[in-house]
Amino acid sequence: MNRNDAVRLLEETFRSEFDMNKYIRFIKELFNDFTYHVQDKTRYIARQYEEFISEVHKIGKYEDRNGKTIEVLAVKLKRTSSRDRARTMQRNFVANWLGKTGTDAALVAFYGDEPEDWRFSFVKMEYNLVKDESGKVRIATELTPAKRYSFLVGVNEPNHTCSSQFLNLVIEEKKNPLISDIEQAFSIEKVTKEFFERYRELFLNLKEALDDVVQRDENIRMEFENKGISTVDFAKKLLGQIVFIYFLQKKGWLGVGKDENGRFKEWGTGPKNFLRKLFEKKIV
Repeated sequence: MNRNDAVRLLEETFRSEFDMNKYIRFIKELFNDFTYHVQDKTRYIARQYEEFISEVHKIGKYEDRNGKTIEVLAVKLKRTSSRDRARTMQRNFVANWLGKTGTDAALVAFYGDEPEDWRFSFVKMEYNLVKDESGKVRIATELTPAKRYSFLVGVNEPNHTCSSQFLNLVIEEKKNPLISDIEQAFSIEKVTKEFFERYRELFLNLKEALDDVVQRDENIRMEFENKGISTVDFAKKLLGQIVFIYFLQKKGWLGVGKDENGRFKEWGTGPKNFLRKLFEKKIV
């Protein structure tokens, strides 16, 4: 797949509401030697997870050249809030699943009845030799943290990071990545570095714009001087407040509407694109 087609595929997959066909197409492009066979596995949901999960579909299975296996799953959650609040439950569900199937790792799409925003996660089993209290050596199972290996994607979520992390894997001619390659794509170090690089760029652009305004407008310059505010401090404060507002927006805490009786709807049901709607004057 050439670069333009890969960018389009990633955009269609991660910038849209969850769509099984788009998800499957992405997985097929990610792995060459992918055993594709969609199966409804809902009946195998363990009892402790029935409260949270309504459907499980196995998309297929992949084995890398080191013999490590990855199952690809699509998991429908009973409550949309489970996607955001119960990451430990999601991780433990996948761990339980991998333990039963003897698989090393899983790529999972978690979505709900409102599929505009969904979570794309990677969970990997790790086995380490440890000594117990009696001094005997046993195998201990560890899991990759669900929070660390997860991207929130969809209509209202910027997907640039997720898409850029997988771009090279998708356009690679011989696409047979190792599990370690998939893990690297979810790497918090790379994600954090990219975030701060983009944040730094926004900060510098904002500071330069403020410097220009202060230099051209005498009243604004006097206001900054009288209050002892520098353009550096103003830019830092403004960006920090915007990030915080985005956090509130992501939680659905802004713009919660009212029902037909005039009562506020459930807390957390506000639009996930509140700021965009406010900017476009769609919210009064």
